[in-house]
Amino acid sequence: MPGTRKSGLLALGGIALAALLAVIGHLEVNEDLSPWSLTVSDFAVSDRGGVIDTAMVLLAVATAVLLPALRRIPAATTDGYQAAPARRALRRRRIGWAEGLLAAWAAGLLLAAVVPTNDPGTPMGAAAYVHRYASVVAFLALPAGGWLLANRLPAAAARWTRRFVIASAVLAVTMVWSAFPGDRVLIGLVERLLILAEVAVLTIFALVVTDLPDGGDHAVVAPRQRATTARPGTSAGVRPAEAVVTPVRGA
Repeated sequence: MPGTRKSGLLALGGIALAALLAVIGHLEVNEDLSPWSLTVSDFAVSDRGGVIDTAMVLLAVATAVLLPALRRIPAATTDGYQAAPARRALRRRRIGWAEGLLAAWAAGLLLAAVVPTNDPGTPMGAAAYVHRYASVVAFLALPAGGWLLANRLPAAAARWTRRFVIASAVLAVTMVWSAFPGDRVLIGLVERLLILAEVAVLTIFALVVTDLPDGGDHAVVAPRQRATTARPGTSAGVRPAEAVVTPVRGA
């Protein structure tokens, strides 16, 4: 896929701009709003259609840019040989599920940006409930998709992805506790840490895609052969040794 590296760079730019706008949105709001006890949505509704809503849309767009490129990440094999057809089919299903979850994250962000929550201290209406559950879908979908994609990433990227996914799960549970039995204690802080962990996962995906070669290079596994020591009275035989990864242009 020509332009794979460009997709990663565009996504990184969108993530960076979204982070900048989110910071600006927090600095420009009413001083009576506390980031410790109020959610990002509470800040966004005070500046309807402002920079925080724009930041959410940018994150959704960055995800959409990454989706086609993520399929180009070559899957590693654990045994050094070409994976069996059943295993390849399972990997295709996993990346399909991951793409669907990342699309759900993007759709949830867009819906949450378009449909506002209620003003702090006022009763929740229908729009506020739509906003809440769109946010819940987004918060749950990205870590789940990240976990499914982690085994396709380079070792260091996979390790950090799993760490941030686990952190997201812990923070999500903490946020649920705070929202209900915890009387919203520090819910704003917990939500912001959750968002940082999830955006970190998205950033790792963008960095991995940026490192992919343009033009559709793939890594395919081909057996390497080496000569064996000939026994007396026989010709030298050839037996397969460990597999090596051979890049194929235009695969």
